[in-house]
Amino acid sequence: MGGGQVFKRCGCRQPAMGRPVDGRCPRLQERGHGSWYFDCATPSPTGRQQRVQRGGYATRRDATTARDAILDRICSIGAAEAWTVARWLRHWLTTRTSLRPTTLRSYTSHVEVHLIPHLGRIRLVDLTGRHITAMFGTLAASESRAGRQPTPATLHGIRATLRAALNGAVRDGLRLDNPACHVELSGRRPHAEVWTDRRVAAWHARGDRAPVAVWTVDQLAAFLRFVADDELRAMWWLIALRGLRRGEAAGLRWCDVDLDAGTVTIEQQRLAYGRIIAVGPPKTAASRRTIALDAGTVRILRAHRRRQRGHQAASGWHDDGYVFTTPTGQPLHPDFVTRRFRRLVILSGLPPVRLHDLRHGAASLALAAGTDLKTVQAMLGHTSIVLTADTYTSDLHELQITAAEATARLVLAAAARNPGRPLCRTARPLEKSAAPPPGIRPEPVRANRSRRRRKGMKGRPRMPHLRPTKIKAA
Repeated sequence: MGGGQVFKRCGCRQPAMGRPVDGRCPRLQERGHGSWYFDCATPSPTGRQQRVQRGGYATRRDATTARDAILDRICSIGAAEAWTVARWLRHWLTTRTSLRPTTLRSYTSHVEVHLIPHLGRIRLVDLTGRHITAMFGTLAASESRAGRQPTPATLHGIRATLRAALNGAVRDGLRLDNPACHVELSGRRPHAEVWTDRRVAAWHARGDRAPVAVWTVDQLAAFLRFVADDELRAMWWLIALRGLRRGEAAGLRWCDVDLDAGTVTIEQQRLAYGRIIAVGPPKTAASRRTIALDAGTVRILRAHRRRQRGHQAASGWHDDGYVFTTPTGQPLHPDFVTRRFRRLVILSGLPPVRLHDLRHGAASLALAAGTDLKTVQAMLGHTSIVLTADTYTSDLHELQITAAEATARLVLAAAARNPGRPLCRTARPLEKSAAPPPGIRPEPVRANRSRRRRKGMKGRPRMPHLRPTKIKAA
């Protein structure tokens, strides 16, 4: 890169006047005499040109490299001055070509609805953590059209979108740091709550409900009995017991189901992007998994396949190989699955849960049945076991009772092995010492005698062999 000049100087002085010789020294042609310098003009914060001169480099190449680095940085800063946050966010969205349609829709919503209205006019280089903190404070206090405040999960998603966009700006040299990485948000992911009798009574009385709720074992059994004649009974069964995602269930094909071996392999999912339906890989690498089926689930799937083959005899059947289809053989729209489940829950009269809450319930039921946490993680297709333990599991009342009984049995068994020693021993009260008979003086306490003895020895030497010897006068 051009601009500025590179030259050589030394510290020699004139013999007569003592002035610096600078670049006129005849020895500059010698190797190792003097050092290399550069100077260039750069814009100052006020807009004027300022001269930058630095030296002390051993070779001309080192000085040229240092000069070019400064000019490159100045050019990057100058280019960043033209970017606003809104312009950069929209440009960043156009570069995200490998995202799933649902992820791109989420990013676009965060950018257009939340980030640009609050931060769009700020220059990209001027964006600080204070701007971002103020934006999240405003968002946390705002309400949607339905009168609801954004959940902590929504705020964390907006911050993740902004953090990813600013990371791209750092990679392109438009910023030196990412202020979104240092912003702290209050609130945690909502934990799934079980529909106990008290919560059901509060829901009937006041309409109170948790953001994430799961059914008890009896409530889930009642729902599965209610949908016994539904065309999609097998899908509700798979989601409720094996924890499939909505897109995974809608995208399940018969070639991925092995009823003889009792397994289901998750190889793809159907994603809804408005009216556009896309078929893509599972959510993460861990989501590509093989799930074991119990004998009851295998029987239900076999009955579902026989019913589907009966429909295939009718005219107009469209066979794409999907397990769950419409009456004409078309694959299901993921949003239709959600609407259908919500309608069935209302008709059943059970406490309301979301379709995704069945996935939370599947994890809790598996733990209640004695399944270890690592197996539950593999069944759900989670990358991290922390997410499985902290978010997707709930303490069912039956599981708590079982744990309490097991703990008590452990302690009682230990007590039975030692029958001669009582389990709980009552401490005996301390007996008061009897008063001495009249006329007998009680013996003083030993500690008091020691204290009096030390008091009487005050001023005396502690070591008898070091006492001074008295000399008698002659």
